[in-house]
Amino acid sequence: MTQPTLSQPIDLPCGATVKNRFGKSAMSETLGTTDNRATSKLATLYQSWAEGGTGLLISGNVMIDRRHLGEPNNVVLENEESLDAIRQWAKAGTQNGAHLWVQLNHPGKQTPKLLTKQSVAPSAVPFKAELRSYFNTPRELTETEILDIIKRFGHSAALAKKAGFTGVQIHGAHGYLVSQFLSSHHNQRTDQWGGSLENRMRFVICVYEEIRQQVGNDYPVSIKLNSADFQRGGFSEDESMEVAEQLANLGLDLLEISGGTYESPEMTGLNVRDSTRQREAYFLDYAQKIRQRISIPLMVTGGFRTDAGMRDALASGATDFIGLGRPLALEPDLPNRIMAGDKVTSVVKPIRTGIKMADDSAMMETMFYTHQIGRIAKGKKTKPHENSIISMLRAFALITFRTTKTKRLRA
Repeated sequence: MTQPTLSQPIDLPCGATVKNRFGKSAMSETLGTTDNRATSKLATLYQSWAEGGTGLLISGNVMIDRRHLGEPNNVVLENEESLDAIRQWAKAGTQNGAHLWVQLNHPGKQTPKLLTKQSVAPSAVPFKAELRSYFNTPRELTETEILDIIKRFGHSAALAKKAGFTGVQIHGAHGYLVSQFLSSHHNQRTDQWGGSLENRMRFVICVYEEIRQQVGNDYPVSIKLNSADFQRGGFSEDESMEVAEQLANLGLDLLEISGGTYESPEMTGLNVRDSTRQREAYFLDYAQKIRQRISIPLMVTGGFRTDAGMRDALASGATDFIGLGRPLALEPDLPNRIMAGDKVTSVVKPIRTGIKMADDSAMMETMFYTHQIGRIAKGKKTKPHENSIISMLRAFALITFRTTKTKRLRA
């Protein structure tokens, strides 16, 4: 068989076609209004990425319930109040033949205490000690609330389709609610939603089925799933593969592979082995294993820095899409340059301030790239070599300001 190229289209199980093998992974933009509506900045941002050549764009997490936010200025998609702005975002992000999918999310316990007085989760399990100043201990969800959240995922997916987005993704990674249900560390329930893996995966299966019922069989539905959450007693690699296989059998269109949580942030690359970093793709081992069990398209995200590394990963057959996050936050036209034949090495590098607590934190890196995304959204050029301390302080000040405004609005 002829090896696929980065510019080659790919057909999804639902019948949709993505024009090439570049996928922009979700990165939280926090470019909504204080009351969680979409803004024109999102349209500017995603048009830049679409024109830059990426075939599949996946939005930052869009919340399904405004009572539960991951961050201030998240966009919430739960009714038609601000659908016009959502439509403009969808129109801009589908320029140049690109797909734009909405990543749907509920944060569960992973919502800052300044935004939500009472967070919810499968079980009332607190965060580890060093994060308890940021996150409250959650309240255990009732069965009625669980069923309502499932319905909300489906309703939000239907709204995304109505607005012109070409697909949706379930956020099942990085310690948010779907991930919490899957983990025996966070999910200590004794009813049908907890205990065995069959019970713990019931929530995500129901979410998928509700979304599929709302959008139909010819509309792309994806999931971002942890290969593992890297916590003692948490979601294991074997369990992840079983969940992926079950979803694939139900008709899932794309599996995006990631890993880690706020408490164990493997997705940031802070803790990966040197051998993995040199190969670039953080989760390629998992992809090679799951490829033996499922035949749906796979997207590996995390670590890609060179055109050669991307081509090698694709040629290995372990992945169908090259998932990019930070490289596109600094160079939106990276795919166009690679497909034009340029030899490319991303300007992404570890962000270091010299302050140990900051340098060991996944949040510090996130703030730097969020700031660069904000520059693209304003029509400005990025500053890959911006002083990391200045960038961090600016981002922290903005987050503090937005959090305060959101808190006042909710008071």
